[in-house]
Amino acid sequence: MTESPSTPFLQARGLTKGFSGVTALSGVSLSVEQGEVHAVIGENGAGKSTLMKILAGVQPQDKGQILIDGVPIVLNGVDQALAQGIALIHQELNLADNLDVGSNIFLGREPTRLGLIDSKKIESQASHFLSMVGLDIDPRTLVETLPIGVQQMVEIAKALSVNARLLIMDEPTSSLSHRETEELFRVIEKLKSQGVTILYISHRLFEIETIADRVTVLRDGENAGILEKDEISHDTMVEAMVGRNISQFYSRKRCEPGETLLEVKELRTLAWPQHAISLEVKAGEMVGIAGLVGAGRTELLRAVFGIDKSESGSVMIADKRFSGHKCRDAISAGMALVPENRKTEGLILEMGTRQNIGLPALDRYRTAGIFANASREREASDQMIREMHIKTPSDWQHVRYLSGGNQQKVVIGKWLSMKPKILLLDEPTRGVDIGAKQEIYRLMEELASEGVAILFVSSEMEEVISMSDRVIVMHEGRISGELAREHASEEAIMHLATGGQVQDFSKTGNIK
Repeated sequence: MTESPSTPFLQARGLTKGFSGVTALSGVSLSVEQGEVHAVIGENGAGKSTLMKILAGVQPQDKGQILIDGVPIVLNGVDQALAQGIALIHQELNLADNLDVGSNIFLGREPTRLGLIDSKKIESQASHFLSMVGLDIDPRTLVETLPIGVQQMVEIAKALSVNARLLIMDEPTSSLSHRETEELFRVIEKLKSQGVTILYISHRLFEIETIADRVTVLRDGENAGILEKDEISHDTMVEAMVGRNISQFYSRKRCEPGETLLEVKELRTLAWPQHAISLEVKAGEMVGIAGLVGAGRTELLRAVFGIDKSESGSVMIADKRFSGHKCRDAISAGMALVPENRKTEGLILEMGTRQNIGLPALDRYRTAGIFANASREREASDQMIREMHIKTPSDWQHVRYLSGGNQQKVVIGKWLSMKPKILLLDEPTRGVDIGAKQEIYRLMEELASEGVAILFVSSEMEEVISMSDRVIVMHEGRISGELAREHASEEAIMHLATGGQVQDFSKTGNIK
């Protein structure tokens, strides 16, 4: 029997899913044509990732039906989804750090020869899939030695290796540079021309405008509309997601800076020991750090905070100067760090909101020197949940079940409960929807107005330009230049981020 051309390649009908009393999806339906790029958008907690995990066999639905080519199917695991040609690229990396690139790409599907794993075949085939995503690296390279942006591209190559008919991409560009993102878009166009269907999730709405053929909008776990190609614009997507008009970026008011609270002097990180870095941040000042993936921005923040050992140099935190300090010293002196990867470095997923918020202040909450003071911990948790607008059924809810935006608020809230003088933020709005971004921006401005010194790393150019009093640009482990707020522009920042020399900039940021 010939399949009717009008039958969608993939259909989801009335999918419902709940977690510990929280409804993630309620009767959601989706229809995707073969060979199209179909975007799914919505605020954090709208149910996007849950929907994708159900379609990829990671989680079973409680109710509803999935059809492929009009035929109902049951996905009782990832293997069954892969057998149907469905592959998922997770938002959080899903690679084995201790294995090489080739082994990761073919993990569980290793080609064999005479009963043994055929390493040469893995290398040759892995090279092919790596080239499809624009990577020219040795498949024998250990994954743990690669920058996070390159690891994301390896994850995509791994998904391509299963010859998927349906490729699900959940925030695939969250760790990619502009060049890597453009390369990914080229790969997507190539796959589309070959009849591969792409389901694409991203909070970066300009990406959706660029590549999507249609958009399905979710709001609070339910369908909120479908946008055809000629209807896709930033304004229509935002209105459909949140039900109201909202500016994409926050325009902050500048505070008059006070005394210097953070001074980094001749600091050499283990990642880039050949470059000495010096900078300072004053009270009430927001300083953004821009640069391409692998420029050394995260390594700098980790060394300043004391997570990673520095080769040499010193860090002054408030009125205390340290050389070779540890993060405990930094916390005691009034510094806090919100890391790039909230799930592996910022949270304990199997603990509740209250316990996560209370972790940095355990010493403060002790009674008799031994026991945690539950009353003070609860008071701090209630305050942060209220002030940060954290959406959770209770403060005992495991943070694993919170949306990405609410998880990020918990990470920030646990440090704000310590009332820091200096706040380091590494990609503060990564994987966060447009509404949550506004809340984080307002919070940053409020902290600056109270005299907190803020040093933040961001890969979103508009975020750096709109939120920074000054922009420090890094290239290959060194500071390649610094731009005053009135001189910061995308052109000027990219010039410095790609290794250009410091030049004279006009007030609009154009290079002279």
